Amino acid sequence: MSRFFSEKYAALTPYVPGEQPRDMQYLKLNTNESPYPPLPEVVEAAREEAARAHLYSDPTALALRPDEALNFAFMAFCDREHPAVFADITYGFYPVFANVNGIPYEEIPLRDDFTLDPEDYVRRPGKTVFIANPNAPTGLLLPLADVERIAASDPSRVVVIDEAYIDFGGESAIRLIPEYPNLLVTRTFSKSRSLAGARLGFAVGQPALIADLETLRNSTNPYNVNRMTLAMGAASLAHDDVNMQNCMTVAGVRDRTAEELCALGFAVTDSKTNFLFARHPAVDGETLYKKLRERGILVRHFSLPRIAAYNRITVGTAEQMKTFTAAVREILEDPS
Repeated sequence: MSRFFSEKYAALTPYVPGEQPRDMQYLKLNTNESPYPPLPEVVEAAREEAARAHLYSDPTALALRPDEALNFAFMAFCDREHPAVFADITYGFYPVFANVNGIPYEEIPLRDDFTLDPEDYVRRPGKTVFIANPNAPTGLLLPLADVERIAASDPSRVVVIDEAYIDFGGESAIRLIPEYPNLLVTRTFSKSRSLAGARLGFAVGQPALIADLETLRNSTNPYNVNRMTLAMGAASLAHDDVNMQNCMTVAGVRDRTAEELCALGFAVTDSKTNFLFARHPAVDGETLYKKLRERGILVRHFSLPRIAAYNRITVGTAEQMKTFTAAVREILEDPS
Protein backbone atom coordinates (compact mmCIF):
# COMPACT_ATOMS: atom_id res chain seq x y z
CA MET A 1 0.00 0.00 0.00
CA SER A 2 1.10 3.61 -0.47
CA ARG A 3 2.14 5.93 2.35
CA PHE A 4 -1.04 7.90 1.67
CA PHE A 5 -3.43 5.06 2.53
CA SER A 6 -5.68 5.95 5.48
CA GLU A 7 -4.65 4.33 8.76
CA LYS A 8 -8.25 3.37 9.49
CA TYR A 9 -8.08 0.87 6.60
CA ALA A 10 -4.46 -0.24 7.03
CA ALA A 11 -5.38 -3.51 8.75
CA LEU A 12 -8.29 -4.29 6.43
CA THR A 13 -8.32 -7.81 4.96
CA PRO A 14 -10.27 -7.67 1.69
CA TYR A 15 -12.63 -10.35 0.44
CA VAL A 16 -10.89 -12.85 -1.84
CA PRO A 17 -13.02 -13.75 -4.87
CA GLY A 18 -12.78 -17.05 -6.68
CA GLU A 19 -9.84 -17.26 -9.04
CA GLN A 20 -10.34 -16.33 -12.70
CA PRO A 21 -7.22 -17.70 -14.45
CA ARG A 22 -6.70 -17.07 -18.16
CA ASP A 23 -3.81 -19.41 -18.92
CA MET A 24 -6.10 -22.08 -20.37
CA GLN A 25 -9.77 -22.99 -20.82
CA TYR A 26 -11.16 -24.21 -17.49
CA LEU A 27 -14.37 -25.86 -16.43
CA LYS A 28 -15.33 -23.26 -13.81
CA LEU A 29 -17.01 -24.82 -10.81
CA ASN A 30 -15.58 -22.37 -8.28
CA THR A 31 -17.67 -19.17 -8.24
CA ASN A 32 -21.29 -20.39 -8.02
CA GLU A 33 -22.32 -18.87 -11.33
CA SER A 34 -25.30 -20.22 -13.22
CA PRO A 35 -24.48 -22.71 -15.98
CA TYR A 36 -27.17 -21.02 -18.09
CA PRO A 37 -26.69 -17.75 -19.98
CA PRO A 38 -29.06 -14.83 -19.47
CA LEU A 39 -32.40 -15.16 -21.22
CA PRO A 40 -32.52 -13.72 -24.77
CA GLU A 41 -35.06 -11.15 -23.59
CA VAL A 42 -32.63 -10.02 -20.91
CA VAL A 43 -29.79 -9.59 -23.39
CA GLU A 44 -32.06 -7.66 -25.74
CA ALA A 45 -33.21 -5.36 -22.93
CA ALA A 46 -29.59 -4.53 -22.12
CA ARG A 47 -28.84 -3.91 -25.79
CA GLU A 48 -31.71 -1.47 -26.11
CA GLU A 49 -30.72 0.46 -23.00
CA ALA A 50 -27.06 0.60 -24.06
CA ALA A 51 -28.15 3.04 -26.78
CA ARG A 52 -29.31 5.37 -23.97
CA ALA A 53 -26.15 5.08 -21.90
CA HIS A 54 -25.52 8.81 -22.28
CA LEU A 55 -28.47 9.36 -19.90
CA TYR A 56 -28.48 8.70 -16.16
CA SER A 57 -30.29 5.60 -14.98
CA ASP A 58 -33.49 5.77 -12.94
CA PRO A 59 -32.29 6.78 -9.45
CA THR A 60 -35.25 5.09 -7.78
CA ALA A 61 -34.40 1.72 -9.41
CA LEU A 62 -38.10 0.92 -9.00
CA ALA A 63 -38.36 -2.52 -7.32
CA LEU A 64 -34.70 -3.38 -7.87
CA ARG A 65 -31.95 -2.72 -5.40
CA PRO A 66 -28.20 -3.20 -5.83
CA ASP A 67 -25.90 -5.76 -4.26
CA GLU A 68 -24.74 -2.94 -1.98
CA ALA A 69 -27.86 -3.65 0.11
CA LEU A 70 -25.81 -5.83 2.46
CA ASN A 71 -23.17 -3.16 2.95
CA PHE A 72 -25.89 -0.56 3.52
CA ALA A 73 -27.44 -2.87 6.13
CA PHE A 74 -24.14 -2.93 8.05
CA MET A 75 -23.94 0.85 7.78
CA ALA A 76 -27.57 1.48 8.73
CA PHE A 77 -28.18 -0.99 11.53
CA CYS A 78 -24.80 -1.57 13.22
CA ASP A 79 -22.74 0.56 15.59
CA ARG A 80 -20.98 0.17 18.92
CA GLU A 81 -24.32 -0.17 20.70
CA HIS A 82 -25.52 -2.69 18.10
CA PRO A 83 -22.50 -4.75 16.96
CA ALA A 84 -22.88 -7.32 14.21
CA VAL A 85 -23.01 -11.06 14.80
CA PHE A 86 -22.64 -13.79 12.18
CA ALA A 87 -21.28 -17.31 11.86
CA ASP A 88 -17.58 -18.12 11.81
CA ILE A 89 -18.05 -20.11 8.60
CA THR A 90 -20.19 -18.06 6.23
CA TYR A 91 -20.06 -15.51 3.41
CA GLY A 92 -16.58 -13.97 3.51
CA PHE A 93 -17.80 -10.43 2.88
CA TYR A 94 -19.47 -10.05 6.31
CA PRO A 95 -16.24 -9.34 8.24
CA VAL A 96 -15.09 -7.12 5.37
CA PHE A 97 -18.27 -5.02 5.54
CA ALA A 98 -17.89 -4.77 9.31
CA ASN A 99 -14.22 -3.81 9.20
CA VAL A 100 -14.48 -1.29 6.38
CA ASN A 101 -17.28 0.48 8.27
CA GLY A 102 -15.50 0.31 11.64
CA ILE A 103 -18.23 -1.89 13.13
CA PRO A 104 -17.47 -4.25 16.02
CA TYR A 105 -18.58 -7.81 15.37
CA GLU A 106 -18.65 -11.29 16.82
CA GLU A 107 -18.23 -14.52 14.88
CA ILE A 108 -20.29 -17.35 16.37
CA PRO A 109 -18.96 -20.87 15.75
CA LEU A 110 -21.22 -23.23 13.88
CA ARG A 111 -21.81 -26.64 15.43
CA ASP A 112 -19.37 -29.44 14.55
CA ASP A 113 -21.71 -30.55 11.74
CA PHE A 114 -21.75 -26.95 10.39
CA THR A 115 -25.39 -26.37 11.37
CA LEU A 116 -26.33 -23.07 12.96
CA ASP A 117 -27.73 -23.09 16.50
CA PRO A 118 -30.50 -20.43 16.63
CA GLU A 119 -30.12 -20.21 20.41
CA ASP A 120 -26.69 -18.62 19.86
CA TYR A 121 -28.44 -15.63 18.28
CA VAL A 122 -31.42 -15.56 20.62
CA ARG A 123 -28.96 -15.23 23.52
CA ARG A 124 -27.34 -12.11 22.05
CA PRO A 125 -29.97 -9.36 22.41
CA GLY A 126 -29.18 -5.96 20.97
CA LYS A 127 -26.78 -7.31 18.36
CA THR A 128 -27.58 -7.03 14.66
CA VAL A 129 -27.81 -10.51 13.17
CA PHE A 130 -26.59 -11.52 9.70
CA ILE A 131 -27.43 -15.03 8.52
CA ALA A 132 -26.80 -16.43 5.05
CA ASN A 133 -29.63 -18.88 4.44
CA PRO A 134 -28.81 -21.29 2.91
CA ASN A 135 -25.32 -20.73 4.22
CA ALA A 136 -22.19 -20.49 2.10
CA PRO A 137 -19.93 -22.39 1.79
CA THR A 138 -21.68 -25.15 3.76
CA GLY A 139 -24.91 -25.12 1.71
CA LEU A 140 -27.03 -25.83 4.79
CA LEU A 141 -30.50 -24.38 5.29
CA LEU A 142 -31.84 -22.95 8.54
CA PRO A 143 -35.54 -23.84 8.90
CA LEU A 144 -37.91 -20.89 8.60
CA ALA A 145 -39.25 -21.54 12.11
CA ASP A 146 -35.74 -20.87 13.48
CA VAL A 147 -35.43 -17.67 11.46
CA GLU A 148 -38.73 -16.50 12.95
CA ARG A 149 -37.61 -17.45 16.45
CA ILE A 150 -34.50 -15.28 16.11
CA ALA A 151 -36.45 -12.33 14.71
CA ALA A 152 -39.10 -12.60 17.45
CA SER A 153 -36.57 -12.92 20.28
CA ASP A 154 -35.58 -9.24 20.28
CA PRO A 155 -37.73 -6.71 18.36
CA SER A 156 -35.22 -3.96 19.21
CA ARG A 157 -32.54 -5.25 16.83
CA VAL A 158 -32.47 -5.96 13.09
CA VAL A 159 -32.15 -9.48 11.71
CA VAL A 160 -30.78 -9.65 8.16
CA ILE A 161 -31.36 -12.88 6.22
CA ASP A 162 -29.16 -13.14 3.14
CA GLU A 163 -31.04 -15.38 0.69
CA ALA A 164 -28.63 -15.45 -2.24
CA TYR A 165 -29.29 -19.19 -2.75
CA ILE A 166 -32.86 -19.58 -1.52
CA ASP A 167 -34.31 -20.44 -4.96
CA PHE A 168 -32.41 -23.74 -5.09
CA GLY A 169 -34.32 -25.47 -2.31
CA GLY A 170 -35.36 -23.27 0.60
CA GLU A 171 -38.38 -21.37 1.88
CA SER A 172 -37.94 -17.60 1.85
CA ALA A 173 -38.33 -15.51 4.99
CA ILE A 174 -40.05 -12.79 2.95
CA ARG A 175 -43.46 -14.04 4.05
CA LEU A 176 -42.51 -13.24 7.67
CA ILE A 177 -41.88 -9.56 6.97
CA PRO A 178 -45.48 -8.33 7.60
CA GLU A 179 -45.17 -9.67 11.16
CA TYR A 180 -41.62 -8.49 11.91
CA PRO A 181 -40.61 -4.86 11.32
CA ASN A 182 -37.04 -5.79 12.37
CA LEU A 183 -36.58 -8.37 9.58
CA LEU A 184 -34.71 -7.54 6.37
CA VAL A 185 -34.28 -10.08 3.56
CA THR A 186 -31.65 -9.55 0.86
CA ARG A 187 -31.67 -11.37 -2.47
CA THR A 188 -29.52 -11.33 -5.59
CA PHE A 189 -29.95 -11.87 -9.33
CA SER A 190 -26.46 -13.42 -9.49
CA LYS A 191 -27.28 -17.07 -8.82
CA SER A 192 -30.82 -18.09 -9.72
CA ARG A 193 -31.31 -15.51 -12.47
CA SER A 194 -28.02 -15.94 -14.38
CA LEU A 195 -26.91 -12.34 -13.84
CA ALA A 196 -23.73 -12.61 -11.75
CA GLY A 197 -22.04 -10.09 -14.04
CA ALA A 198 -24.84 -7.55 -13.59
CA ARG A 199 -24.22 -7.16 -9.81
CA LEU A 200 -27.91 -6.64 -9.10
CA GLY A 201 -29.93 -7.52 -6.05
CA PHE A 202 -32.80 -6.33 -3.91
CA ALA A 203 -33.84 -6.01 -0.30
CA VAL A 204 -37.26 -6.67 1.18
CA GLY A 205 -38.47 -5.29 4.48
CA GLN A 206 -41.08 -3.05 6.02
CA PRO A 207 -41.08 0.54 4.65
CA ALA A 208 -39.12 2.07 7.53
CA LEU A 209 -36.16 -0.31 7.07
CA ILE A 210 -36.10 0.23 3.32
CA ALA A 211 -36.20 4.00 3.87
CA ASP A 212 -33.07 3.67 6.01
CA LEU A 213 -31.26 1.88 3.20
CA GLU A 214 -32.46 4.44 0.68
CA THR A 215 -31.11 7.26 2.83
CA LEU A 216 -27.66 5.72 2.65
CA ARG A 217 -27.92 4.87 -1.04
CA ASN A 218 -28.93 8.41 -1.94
CA SER A 219 -26.14 9.76 0.26
CA THR A 220 -23.46 7.74 -1.53
CA ASN A 221 -24.42 6.99 -5.14
CA PRO A 222 -28.05 7.50 -6.17
CA TYR A 223 -27.32 6.21 -9.70
CA ASN A 224 -25.64 3.02 -8.54
CA VAL A 225 -27.66 0.77 -10.87
CA ASN A 226 -26.96 1.54 -14.52
CA ARG A 227 -29.56 1.59 -17.29
CA MET A 228 -28.54 -1.73 -18.82
CA THR A 229 -28.61 -3.54 -15.49
CA LEU A 230 -32.03 -2.13 -14.62
CA ALA A 231 -33.41 -3.29 -17.96
CA MET A 232 -31.87 -6.74 -17.54
CA GLY A 233 -33.34 -7.13 -14.07
CA ALA A 234 -36.83 -6.11 -15.16
CA ALA A 235 -36.72 -8.43 -18.18
CA SER A 236 -35.48 -11.30 -16.03
CA LEU A 237 -38.37 -10.89 -13.59
CA ALA A 238 -40.82 -10.79 -16.48
CA HIS A 239 -39.69 -14.31 -17.43
CA ASP A 240 -38.98 -15.62 -13.94
CA ASP A 241 -40.74 -18.92 -14.61
CA VAL A 242 -37.83 -19.87 -16.87
CA ASN A 243 -35.32 -18.87 -14.20
CA MET A 244 -37.08 -20.98 -11.57
CA GLN A 245 -37.20 -23.96 -13.92
CA ASN A 246 -33.43 -23.62 -14.38
CA CYS A 247 -33.08 -23.64 -10.58
CA MET A 248 -35.01 -26.89 -10.38
CA THR A 249 -32.78 -28.39 -13.06
CA VAL A 250 -29.65 -27.32 -11.19
CA ALA A 251 -31.06 -28.78 -7.96
CA GLY A 252 -31.64 -32.09 -9.70
CA VAL A 253 -28.10 -32.18 -11.06
CA ARG A 254 -26.83 -31.19 -7.61
CA ASP A 255 -28.58 -34.09 -5.89
CA ARG A 256 -27.45 -36.65 -8.47
CA THR A 257 -23.86 -35.40 -8.24
CA ALA A 258 -24.02 -35.58 -4.43
CA GLU A 259 -25.14 -39.22 -4.67
CA GLU A 260 -22.23 -40.02 -6.99
CA LEU A 261 -19.75 -38.34 -4.66
CA CYS A 262 -21.14 -40.21 -1.66
CA ALA A 263 -20.76 -43.46 -3.59
CA LEU A 264 -17.10 -42.53 -4.10
CA GLY A 265 -16.61 -42.14 -0.35
CA PHE A 266 -17.10 -38.39 0.02
CA ALA A 267 -18.86 -36.76 2.95
CA VAL A 268 -21.24 -34.20 1.44
CA THR A 269 -23.36 -31.70 3.33
CA ASP A 270 -27.10 -31.52 2.60
CA SER A 271 -26.79 -28.57 0.26
CA LYS A 272 -29.84 -26.53 -0.71
CA THR A 273 -27.81 -24.26 -2.98
CA ASN A 274 -26.24 -24.41 -6.43
CA PHE A 275 -23.02 -25.88 -5.03
CA LEU A 276 -21.79 -28.88 -3.05
CA PHE A 277 -19.50 -28.90 -0.03
CA ALA A 278 -17.54 -32.14 0.13
CA ARG A 279 -14.48 -33.86 1.58
CA HIS A 280 -12.86 -37.25 1.05
CA PRO A 281 -10.96 -39.20 3.74
CA ALA A 282 -8.23 -40.29 1.34
CA VAL A 283 -7.45 -36.96 -0.35
CA ASP A 284 -7.19 -33.67 1.52
CA GLY A 285 -9.07 -30.68 0.18
CA GLU A 286 -6.10 -28.72 -1.09
CA THR A 287 -4.64 -31.72 -2.91
CA LEU A 288 -7.93 -32.48 -4.63
CA TYR A 289 -8.31 -28.83 -5.61
CA LYS A 290 -4.81 -28.78 -7.14
CA LYS A 291 -5.23 -32.07 -8.99
CA LEU A 292 -8.54 -30.92 -10.45
CA ARG A 293 -6.97 -27.63 -11.48
CA GLU A 294 -4.23 -29.53 -13.32
CA ARG A 295 -7.03 -31.19 -15.28
CA GLY A 296 -8.64 -27.87 -16.19
CA ILE A 297 -11.36 -27.94 -13.53
CA LEU A 298 -11.67 -25.16 -10.96
CA VAL A 299 -13.35 -25.70 -7.60
CA ARG A 300 -13.08 -23.47 -4.52
CA HIS A 301 -10.80 -24.42 -1.65
CA PHE A 302 -10.71 -22.49 1.63
CA SER A 303 -7.70 -22.53 3.94
CA LEU A 304 -9.64 -21.91 7.16
CA PRO A 305 -8.70 -24.78 9.49
CA ARG A 306 -12.29 -25.90 10.16
CA ILE A 307 -13.05 -26.39 6.47
CA ALA A 308 -9.62 -27.01 4.91
CA ALA A 309 -10.57 -30.65 4.23
CA TYR A 310 -13.50 -29.53 2.07
CA ASN A 311 -13.99 -28.08 -1.38
CA ARG A 312 -16.94 -26.07 -2.62
CA ILE A 313 -18.08 -27.32 -6.01
CA THR A 314 -20.42 -25.23 -8.15
CA VAL A 315 -23.13 -27.26 -9.87
CA GLY A 316 -22.89 -26.90 -13.62
CA THR A 317 -24.80 -28.67 -16.34
CA ALA A 318 -25.28 -32.44 -16.20
CA GLU A 319 -22.54 -32.83 -18.80
CA GLN A 320 -20.13 -30.61 -16.89
CA MET A 321 -20.70 -32.57 -13.69
CA LYS A 322 -20.02 -35.84 -15.53
CA THR A 323 -16.67 -34.37 -16.56
CA PHE A 324 -16.03 -33.37 -12.95
CA THR A 325 -16.90 -36.75 -11.41
CA ALA A 326 -14.85 -38.58 -14.06
CA ALA A 327 -11.83 -36.47 -13.09
CA VAL A 328 -12.47 -37.17 -9.40
CA ARG A 329 -12.57 -40.93 -10.04
CA GLU A 330 -9.28 -40.69 -11.90
CA ILE A 331 -7.68 -38.81 -8.98
CA LEU A 332 -8.99 -41.27 -6.40
CA GLU A 333 -7.61 -44.19 -8.38
CA ASP A 334 -4.14 -42.62 -8.23
CA PRO A 335 -4.04 -40.06 -5.38
CA SER A 336 -0.24 -39.90 -5.27
